[in-house]
Amino acid sequence: MALNKEALAKDIQKAFDDESDADVNPAEARTRIARQIADAIDKYIKAGTVSVTVSTTGPAAAQTGNGTGSISS
Repeated sequence: MALNKEALAKDIQKAFDDESDADVNPAEARTRIARQIADAIDKYIKAGTVSVTVSTTGPAAAQTGNGTGSISS
């Protein structure tokens, strides 16, 4: 799945909106906002698709090695 920057922005906006209309303790509100933003970023990153290209040499037996990848945007 491709990364969805618009959805990330909406999730971050929601974090601020959830606290803006409430009569809250500012320190507690900042903690909740930080957690919601962290959750939004976590969700955004985990939604990315990683494409990896691996080159192998030798017989077609079990292969191990390193690959180079990129996250789709």
